[in-house]
Amino acid sequence: MAGSSHGHTPAAWTGVTIAFIGFCVAGAFMVMDQPAGFWGGMGIVVLGGIVGWIMSAMGMGQPKDAHKALLMTQEHETASTKS
Repeated sequence: MAGSSHGHTPAAWTGVTIAFIGFCVAGAFMVMDQPAGFWGGMGIVVLGGIVGWIMSAMGMGQPKDAHKALLMTQEHETASTKS
């Protein structure tokens, strides 16, 4: 995964950070036995996914053809080491 830059974009970092905060909020309210706060935290988790998706659509995510470029680079490196 690290070789393909999976998740190394502003959209991914922002979405995951918001979702993480939502999980923390939901967990805290679950321990405090406050269902409304728990569901509010779960709403924040969903918001993180929506924000990440919107940012990706705005061009702040990984390009659709990034995986193809990685595969071509790896094939080229493999071919050059075999020669």
